[in-house]
Amino acid sequence: MGGPDKETGGGAAGYHEGSVDTVISVEDVNRQAAALAKQGISKEQIARLANNDPYVTIENLKAGYGKMEILHDFNLQVGKGQSLCLIGPNGAGKSTILHSIFGFTRIFGGRILVGEKGQQMDVTALTSKDKLRRAGIAYILQDKSVFPGMTVEENLWMGGYLMDSPKQAKAAAERVFDKYSRLAERRKHPARVLSGGERRLLEISRALVMNPDVLLVDEPSIGLEPRFIDMVFDILDDLQNTEGKTIIMVEQNAKKGLEFADIGYVLVAGSTAMAGPGDELLQDPEVGRLFLGG
Repeated sequence: MGGPDKETGGGAAGYHEGSVDTVISVEDVNRQAAALAKQGISKEQIARLANNDPYVTIENLKAGYGKMEILHDFNLQVGKGQSLCLIGPNGAGKSTILHSIFGFTRIFGGRILVGEKGQQMDVTALTSKDKLRRAGIAYILQDKSVFPGMTVEENLWMGGYLMDSPKQAKAAAERVFDKYSRLAERRKHPARVLSGGERRLLEISRALVMNPDVLLVDEPSIGLEPRFIDMVFDILDDLQNTEGKTIIMVEQNAKKGLEFADIGYVLVAGSTAMAGPGDELLQDPEVGRLFLGG
C-alpha cells in the first residue's frame, strides 16, 4: 500500500481480458488509449457528469510518491450518491487517485474538496484519520486486509478504532451485523476460515462501522470467483442506491466496473483520456477493444 501502480513488462497481456491472439503490450495500450483523447476532457464535461452538483471534487491535482509525479493536473467530480469507476492500463495512476484522496501520496499541487455546495471541506492536507473522522471518507483496501487471527466480530470492532470508546465501536458493529446476517452467523469465527467472498464482505463492512459518506474501493473483484464478484457488486449497489453512499472505485474487471458505475473515466499516464456515463463507455468500440477483450 502507498506505492505507485505496478507496471508490467513489455509484451505483457492486454488489460486482463482477451485471448493469446489479442495480446497487446502495455506500451501499445497506453499509446492507443492516449490517441482516444483527441480533444481532451474539459472541466465542463466532468461537471456535467456529476450533474453540476459534486460531492467530491478534485481540482488540478498533481500527486505522486517521493519526487515522482504520477497525476498531472487531474480533475474529477462525482455527486452525492453517485458511483465513478476508474479504468485504464497498468501504471495509469488509478490507485494513486484513491491514495491521494485518502492521504497516502505526496501532493505537489491542486486540491481535494468534499461536501455539499456551500459546505465543502478542503481535505487535501488532512491526515487519513481526519479524512475518515471529519470528512467521512473510508478506504476499502484490496484483498487480504482482514486480520486472520481475529474473529469476525473483532475485525469489525477494529473499524471503529477512531470512536471515543470501545462501547461505541461495538454498538456500530452490531448495526453492521443487523444488516449482514451472513457475517452475524460467523461473528465468533476467526477471519481466516471465511471464504473469499465473505472476507471481502468483512472488509467492506469494517469500513462501514464509521458510517462514512464516501467509499474509496480498490479492486473489489480481485481474486474472487464470479459468484462472489456478483455478491460484492450487489452489496456496493445497495450501499449506493439504498444508503446514498458516494463510491469511487478502481476495478481491473473493466466490464463489471462500467456496468456498475454511473460515471467512467479512462486514465492514461496520470491524465483522463476519456470520461462519460459508464454504460456509454461500455459501448464504445475503442474502449471495448483496449479494455474489454473485444
